[in-house]
Amino acid sequence: MELKQTINPENVPQHVAIIMDGNGRWAKQQGEDRLFGHHEGVNSVREIVEACGEIGVKYLTLYAFSTENWNRPKEEVDGLMELLVNTISMETPNLHKKGVKLEVIGDLASLPGTCQQELEESMAVTKDNTRVTLVLALSYSSKWEITESVKQIAAKVVSGAIKINDINPRLIEEHLKTNRYPDPELMIRTSGEHRISNFLLWQLAYAEFYFTDVLWPDFRKEDFYKAILSYQNRERRFGKTSEQITQS
Repeated sequence: MELKQTINPENVPQHVAIIMDGNGRWAKQQGEDRLFGHHEGVNSVREIVEACGEIGVKYLTLYAFSTENWNRPKEEVDGLMELLVNTISMETPNLHKKGVKLEVIGDLASLPGTCQQELEESMAVTKDNTRVTLVLALSYSSKWEITESVKQIAAKVVSGAIKINDINPRLIEEHLKTNRYPDPELMIRTSGEHRISNFLLWQLAYAEFYFTDVLWPDFRKEDFYKAILSYQNRERRFGKTSEQITQS
């Protein structure tokens, strides 16, 4: 029996977030530069987006470029931006054909103008698609996101639009860049690292974590299905006891 056939369709996470790690190490193993690894990682993105559509995952958020990544060597950053532009341009027709809606979270104003333009065009083309929403976290960090949320709320307090006692978790969530999506139920990180690297710190509060040694360019549908099955074998208690979950 194929691994996909063992997945319970009634217990598929609605939202999966992935830290795509290991491109550089994979490229080094091949005797190539880091950009070669990033280029090959696009194939994994294509496969996992397709897998989400096949099993019913409605939202997929990929940590594509963090605010800290701007500190990498200029040659790598420039290459990544060029790869981003070319990939979006080439992949948009296929995303649209498969019913994938593209959205982006992050400090988009910090991206090169060509990147912003390609992203805007792709989002416009795919805006009415409903099969899978692919969210790219670009020039993103959770500390940046939360800081921006605090600034917006503080400005509303100063203007008198809201009072301090109006501030609660729901209000904060409404000011996060992810306010259009449900929180991820599952977070996957490839390459064997066991940290979340400033990614969706608020939203991952009750997510299940899945870490794999597989480097991102080697991560394929079967690896994704293993993560889904691991998720389905866990008891999600949200602070309650096992007995409470059983009785509810």
